[in-house]
Amino acid sequence: MSAAAIRKPAESAPAKWDEDPVLTVEHLTMRFGGLVAINDLSFNVGRGQITALIGPNGAGKTTVFNCVTGFYKPTEGRIVMRHGPGRQQQAIDKLTEGGLKWQATSEGAVFLLERMPDFEISHQAKVARTFQNIRLFGGMTVLENLLVAQHNVLMKASGFTLGGIVGIPSFRKAEQAAINKAVYWLEQVHLIERADDPAGDLPYGAQRRLEIARAMCTEPQLLCLDEPAAGLNPRESAELNELLQYIRANHETSILLIEHDMGVVMEISDHIVVLDYGVKISDGDADFVRNDPSVIAAYLGVEDEEIEAAPEVASLVVEAIGGDAAKEVGITAAAVPAADDEAHPGSRPSGLAAAREGGPDKLTRIKGVGPVNEKKLNGLGIWHFDQVASWKKAEVEWVGSYLAFPGRIEREEWVKQAKTLAKSSKGKRGGAK
Repeated sequence: MSAAAIRKPAESAPAKWDEDPVLTVEHLTMRFGGLVAINDLSFNVGRGQITALIGPNGAGKTTVFNCVTGFYKPTEGRIVMRHGPGRQQQAIDKLTEGGLKWQATSEGAVFLLERMPDFEISHQAKVARTFQNIRLFGGMTVLENLLVAQHNVLMKASGFTLGGIVGIPSFRKAEQAAINKAVYWLEQVHLIERADDPAGDLPYGAQRRLEIARAMCTEPQLLCLDEPAAGLNPRESAELNELLQYIRANHETSILLIEHDMGVVMEISDHIVVLDYGVKISDGDADFVRNDPSVIAAYLGVEDEEIEAAPEVASLVVEAIGGDAAKEVGITAAAVPAADDEAHPGSRPSGLAAAREGGPDKLTRIKGVGPVNEKKLNGLGIWHFDQVASWKKAEVEWVGSYLAFPGRIEREEWVKQAKTLAKSSKGKRGGAK
C-alpha cells in the first residue's frame, strides 16, 4: 500500500503529536543490501504522549527503534529529537544545513539522531530504550542494576579519577542521590523488597519492570519500549499499563512502544502508527486505527479485497473491530453456526440460563475473545470466567468448532487465562462468584 493510499481521519483540529512533537521521523528508509526494511516512513511522537508502533511480525518495527536509538544508521531520512515545546523548525533547518549534530535553542535544544552515535543519543538527546530480550546484569543485585544506569553522573562526580575510591565529598553526594533515585524507582515497580537479590533471580514479569526502571534512571525525555508486555500474564499486563501511565503523567516522559498485545495498546495509547512490510498503512488515535480495515487485513495476512470475498475472514474482522464499526465500513460476518450438539465434535459445555447475581463477567478480558464471540458464548449460557476455566478437552474442541476457530482456544490458552481471571474476580467479590 502506498503512502497516498493511507486512510486518513476526518478533518479536524491538528493532533497534538503534529503540533508539539518530541520526535519526528521524516522519510526514513533502511536498506540491507537489496532488502528494503523501512520504506519512506514518516510519523511524529507527541510530547507527553504514549505512541504505539504496531504491525505484523516482520513489519520493520524494531528496525525503526534501532534507527532512532543509533544502533543502525538509516540509508535515508531525518530523525529529529526536540527538547522544549513546539516544532522549532527554523533551528532544525539551520542544523541540517550546517552539518551539525545538535544545537541549543531558546526553547531547549534540537538533535539530528541519524548523525549521532548511540551513546550520545542516550546521554545528550535523552533517549532510553529496552529490548525484546531482557538485558539485565543477572549477577548484579536489583539495586546495582539501577546504579549502573547512572554511571555518567557518578563518573563525573568522581572527577573521572580515583575520587570514587577515595570517597571525595562530591562523589559521596552523587552516590547518595543515585541510591535515592534507584530506591524511588524500585518502589514504583514494586521491587523494593528485592533490592539486594540478584536480578537474574527475579520472575520474568519483575525483570521486565526492572528494565523499565533502569531506563528511567537515566531521566529520558523519550522512553522507547520494545514489546514490554511480551510474556506477561493479564495481571502483569494491567500493572504495566499503570506503570506507563504513571511515567507519562508524573515524569513528563514521552513513550514510544512496540507491542503486539492489543489490549495494552488500545487502553493506554494516545497515538498509534501501523506498519506493514516497512510501509506506514495507518496513523491516528486508537478508535481510528481499530476501525481501519487496512490494519485488520494486514494482521490477518490478506488483501483488503479478500475480506469481502471470504466469509470466514469477514467474521474475524467483525470480531476484531466490533459489529457496528464493521457495518460502517461495509463488512458483515458469516452466519453464526448452529448450536447443535451433534453438529460439532467433542462435548458441548453445560451452561446457565442466566448470569449469576452480580451480572456476567466481561469475557473479552480473555485475550482472543472479542465482542462477537462473547455474545456467542453468552448464547451457550457461558457467562463467567469459572465456567470457561472448567472446560475439559472435549468441551474446548466443541466450542472451537462452534466458533469456527479450531485450535484457537488451545493456542491462546483461554482456559488458563480464565482460571487466573476467575480467582481475581472471586477475591474482589468476596467469593460471591
